[in-house]
Amino acid sequence: MTETMLAGRMNYDTKTFEVKRISVPIAGVGQIRVRIKAAGVCLSDVHLIDGSLGVPTDGEVTLGHEVAGEVDQVGEGVDEITIGTRVILNAGRTVDGRLETLGVDYDGGWAEYIVTDIAGVLPIPDSLPFKQAAVIPDAVSTPWGAIEWTGNVQAAEAAGVWGIGGLGAHAVQLLRLVGASPIVAIDPSETARQRALQLGADLALDPSDLRFGEQIETLTNGEGLAVAFDFAGVASARRQAIKSLGFGGRLVVVGMDGGPIVIENDLDFHFTRRQVLGHYGYESRHIQQLVQLVDRGRVDLTDSVSLELPLSEAADAVKLLQQQPGHHTRIVLVP
Repeated sequence: MTETMLAGRMNYDTKTFEVKRISVPIAGVGQIRVRIKAAGVCLSDVHLIDGSLGVPTDGEVTLGHEVAGEVDQVGEGVDEITIGTRVILNAGRTVDGRLETLGVDYDGGWAEYIVTDIAGVLPIPDSLPFKQAAVIPDAVSTPWGAIEWTGNVQAAEAAGVWGIGGLGAHAVQLLRLVGASPIVAIDPSETARQRALQLGADLALDPSDLRFGEQIETLTNGEGLAVAFDFAGVASARRQAIKSLGFGGRLVVVGMDGGPIVIENDLDFHFTRRQVLGHYGYESRHIQQLVQLVDRGRVDLTDSVSLELPLSEAADAVKLLQQQPGHHTRIVLVP
C-alpha cells in the first residue's frame, strides 16, 4: 500500500485550494527527503489562492516556499548530508536558465514531507528553532536581499518601508542592522505601525495622514528619502514612495500586484535623478548570512511568528491573512 501524507494543494486549472492526502514522495538519485517541521504562510500564497497573482502554469502543486525540517531519507549517490540533519530549503531553483519558485512552480512545503536536490537545502544549527528557521527563506531573506543587494543601502541613508507585514517588519529590523537612519514605516494598520516602532523604526505613519509629506520632510531635514521599499504591492504605495524620494533616491519594488508601475511626472523624475528598481527573492548567500546573524544574536526572530497552526488548518491561515491585514508577521503551519 502506498504511504500517504497531508498536503495543501493548489489546482491552477480549477483555481481551487484543498488540504488533502497524496502519496509520500521518495528520494531519488542525488536527492534527499525532508520531514517538514514548519512552513510559513506568505501573502503571495494568499494571492495564488485568490487568483490575483497569476502564474503561467497549469496542473496542481503543493504550496509553501518557507520550509524547515530534518532529513529523513537520502537517495542514491548522496553522501554530503546525513539523516537527522536540520535544514531549511531554498525557495527557488534555476532550470534551463529559468527561475522557478518553490511552492509555485513545483511542490513546496505545505506538506509532511518534501523531496529536493542536495543543493536545495542549507543546514541550520540546533540553536535555531524550526518555526523561526522556516521564515528565513523569503520573509527575512527577501528584504535582506532588497536592502543589501538591490537597494545597496548605506549607513545614515534615510529609508522608508511601505507595508509592515512579514517582509516589511523584517526590513525595518534589517535596515537598523546596516545603519540606515532615519527609518520611517508606512502602513494603514495601527497594529503594524506599532510593530514597526518596536522593531526600531524612528517614525510610523498612516499613508492617509494629511501631514504625510510634511512629516517625511521634517524627519529627513528636507532632503527626502534616499531609498524606499514597497513591500505592500499596492500602486498607491508606489506613487507615494516615489514622491517621498529625495534627489537621486531609489524605489525598490518588492511587493507584487501584477499591475503597472506609474510615474506621474516624468520631468520631475528625470530632473531629480530618481530610480525604480525591481527586486525578486534572494541569493543563497543571503540565507547563509542570515543563519549566521541569527545564530550570533545580531538578528532576533523571536517575535517573527505570530501564530502557529496545524497543517490541516492551512485554509484557515489563508483566511486570517485575508481578513486581518497587518495583524500577523508570519503564520507558520506545523504538520
